[in-house]
Amino acid sequence: MAFPSATGYTNLPNGNFSPVVYSKLVQKAFRKASVVEDISNTDYSGEIANFGDSVKIIKEPEITINSYARGTTLATQDLTDADFTMVVDQANYFQFAIDDIEEAHSHVNFMTLATDRAGYKLRDSFDQDVLGYVSGYSWNGSAWAARTAPAGTKADAAAGNDELLAANKLTAGAFGGTAGNSIPVAADGGTGAITGPLEIMNRIARQMDQANVDTDGRWMVVDPVFAEVLMSTSSKLINADFGGGDELRNGRMPGTIRGFRIYKSNNLPYKGTGAATTASGGSTTNFGVIVAGHDSALSTAQQIAKTETFRSPDTFADICRGMQLYGRKLLRPEATFTANYNLA
Repeated sequence: MAFPSATGYTNLPNGNFSPVVYSKLVQKAFRKASVVEDISNTDYSGEIANFGDSVKIIKEPEITINSYARGTTLATQDLTDADFTMVVDQANYFQFAIDDIEEAHSHVNFMTLATDRAGYKLRDSFDQDVLGYVSGYSWNGSAWAARTAPAGTKADAAAGNDELLAANKLTAGAFGGTAGNSIPVAADGGTGAITGPLEIMNRIARQMDQANVDTDGRWMVVDPVFAEVLMSTSSKLINADFGGGDELRNGRMPGTIRGFRIYKSNNLPYKGTGAATTASGGSTTNFGVIVAGHDSALSTAQQIAKTETFRSPDTFADICRGMQLYGRKLLRPEATFTANYNLA
């Protein structure tokens, strides 16, 4: 009963005159932004969407240039037909039931609410898996772990397999700190900091330039902690870096910084307590991970993404289920970079 009564007042003592009313407006849970669709290409999706679970992608052959003098006998080069394969081998699903009695007496449409939430959760799981994959990590349901090399490949080998290159995994050693430690980051590279956030971006941009990666189509995904330091007034980040009229969508921050489209995501890998750990000398157990690349570096493809409803054979209920089958492939290891960092 919502209203109190005075001592000795006995009229309508059970409070049934004031019924509980359930609103038809439902409070929806907060949703994380998904960024994978914006940073990956789907160039090969159409080739496997309707038939087959893999596609072989032919690499451009390397050509040898030789010097020439008059009378030189020319040597003919044999072309190498190298390729790699993208396999659709990842799958997620959901299934739930709504009993006929529950449906008849409910004042809201739980089927619509649940399918909307399920669709988001499928997309969120896809986003988390692909961001972990391109960063070199995998989620085991409770923690992030370093991803092992697939059978038949060698981790950190030369470009050509789908593993990140060792030189592209930035830690404190790349900035004069202890090799293997995370990079302590402060807004202005202040006391105890090896570098500021812009210096990390500068280093990745320089290494992309040296690898002949196109300047158009570069992206970087950061977590909220890195984004906060990046946008701090002490970082002297001029307003022009965030200029433009772009709206915040799919986690993208307006404008570009150091030639990168910047995305903010809560689905990036982290170790231990993550990036929000003060460790002036860096850490090997507590850090966040950011990832950068080029639009051509990562490819994704979905073969099946469907939802269906059918009658339960055991109860008077409608069962709704959905499945998403997809693949992901790191096509250009030389154009993909990660950086382990924590707060300085």
